[in-house]
Amino acid sequence: MNRREFLGSSAVASLALAGAAAPALAETKLMLKASDVHPEGYPTVTAVENIGKKLDQATNGRYGVQMFASMQLGGEKEAIEQAQVGAIQFARVSVGALGPVVDDLNVFNLPYVFRDTAHMRKVIDGEIGQELLDKVTNSGKGLIGLCWMDAGARNFYNTKHPVKTLADLKGLKVRVMGNPMFVDMANAMGSNGVAMGYDQVFSALQTGVVDGAENNPPSFVFDNHYQVAKYLTIDEHLIVPEMVVFSKKTWDAMSKEDQALLTKFSKEAQQEERKLWDVYEKQAMDKATAAGINIVQISETDKKAFQDAVKPVWDKYGPKYAAMVKRIQAVQ
Repeated sequence: MNRREFLGSSAVASLALAGAAAPALAETKLMLKASDVHPEGYPTVTAVENIGKKLDQATNGRYGVQMFASMQLGGEKEAIEQAQVGAIQFARVSVGALGPVVDDLNVFNLPYVFRDTAHMRKVIDGEIGQELLDKVTNSGKGLIGLCWMDAGARNFYNTKHPVKTLADLKGLKVRVMGNPMFVDMANAMGSNGVAMGYDQVFSALQTGVVDGAENNPPSFVFDNHYQVAKYLTIDEHLIVPEMVVFSKKTWDAMSKEDQALLTKFSKEAQQEERKLWDVYEKQAMDKATAAGINIVQISETDKKAFQDAVKPVWDKYGPKYAAMVKRIQAVQ
């Protein structure tokens, strides 16, 4: 099914049936549609599919989840828009893509705002994480913030040469997510930031439209970017968690009991996906190494130059999030 056929489907009619109170319709199974840019077997895809299995079992088959993985319905921007209008129900998206929709989330998009992945996990599992989920739910943008997903740390990779120092980034055309903060970050580091949908990255690397990109190791490897970009630099400039958002239109048609089940299973998915992620990330790094990818690990000492370079980004975007940044940094 292509995107146009999908959007023209009877999703709205299905919701109307599911929301009806007539006893004859009580057994109608509503397939909740989910979108992810990543392929089957990717941790975020599996985690959302598991939510569906639990919902199916807990509601005696009234609900199921139909996953459209591998960008079948477009990139993350399209997934957000489709969830907003109720054409799909689940969208697993990066905070990088969601930040332009709900500005409060952009605090997580500041480069080097987290000390490391463990710090990020403590933040999203705690009070701040729930607060930002609620910000999405109460934003009036047609979305419910269900849970967080781990996406590791983002690093630079390119088709030209090893990046060992900040100077090696100079002049490289680097794809970033469609968020002005990331374009400014790439530019501050000396490269030329190019905002582009994730679905376009592989062909852009192949054709030289961009020289490189930045992402986590599993995306780099399992979406085959490593086949054309042979140089990976582990600098962890961004540790951007991802979020599963749900269509408010569908949410409002559900009973309080079903909403509670969905919330419960989503919280469980947050922890389950993390375990899947750790295994998947190791597999990605092992595969990159076996494929002969040139991997550069930036030391903590050398990383300071990278952190200093993004000071203009903090000066421009940081002040409005100052109070939240202070709370994030206080999490031990």
